[in-house]
Amino acid sequence: MMRAVTQTTLGGPEVLALTEVERPEPYYGEIQVRVRAAGVNPVDPAAREIGLYIGQPPFILGWDVSGVVEKVGIGVTRFKPGDEVFGMPSFPHQAGTHAEFVTAPSRHFARKPESLSHIEAAGLPLCGLTAWQALVDNAGLSAGQTVLIHAAAGGIGHLAVQIAKSVGAHVIATASAGKHEFVRGLGADEVIDYRAVDFADVVSDVDVALTTLAGDYAERSISVLRDGGVLCQLYYSKRDAEFPEAVARGIRTDFMLVEPDLIGLQGLARLADAGELKVHVSETFPLEDFVKAHEAMEHGSATGKLVITV
Repeated sequence: MMRAVTQTTLGGPEVLALTEVERPEPYYGEIQVRVRAAGVNPVDPAAREIGLYIGQPPFILGWDVSGVVEKVGIGVTRFKPGDEVFGMPSFPHQAGTHAEFVTAPSRHFARKPESLSHIEAAGLPLCGLTAWQALVDNAGLSAGQTVLIHAAAGGIGHLAVQIAKSVGAHVIATASAGKHEFVRGLGADEVIDYRAVDFADVVSDVDVALTTLAGDYAERSISVLRDGGVLCQLYYSKRDAEFPEAVARGIRTDFMLVEPDLIGLQGLARLADAGELKVHVSETFPLEDFVKAHEAMEHGSATGKLVITV
């Protein structure tokens, strides 16, 4: 058996409970990981409230994880018991990392960066892969290009700034005034206070824009892109054809959902171990304080990442 944060109905943090459940055993091609730390992301409260991606409960939330391999299933040759790993298993299907053990396909994990603690590594997979897949795989961001990154002090944003700098891009970031020093410390070349200035009035000819925000951020970001630029939407708003300006100007407006990605995880690990990528964890919560972790995520003002320790 193991302890896990479970729920049997949709709703607020009060529907969560720390219970004893059966420990998942590894199937063919899977590994069982003893969880040391697990990240909390905005998708967790959304799944808890409306069943986003994973449907109706019962279920165990959580996708980010860092831990130690406990068992390997038949056919697994990449890992052995005792190896330290991190990953984002099974997304958008249930992974259940807010528990003492998680089991998933071995290629949904990579070796934990040696330079990161389990707490730091647990904050990297979902947000880091999202930024990596958006900027590197989807947009093909390269040296000399300019990228606009919204909410640059957040979980995805603070990693996206560093990934963009690692490929040699010029980074324009938006953040509240109190977080400008933090964002500049990540490597941002220009930082805009979105509360004081409309970025659309001061930014132009951007190659790539990355937004995780709702409202009219997509349309306004299109207005500052060069013809043929790329808008990476990490918050679904409209389909490509519903952006007439983008269509007319040859701008791609892709909505992107992150996927489990061994190559991306290994790329993130290389950047971390090379000193080019740091994970900022603003607050940690023991597994028993799962309600506080959800409340902090819903508050929406955290800098960097929130992480549960197990």
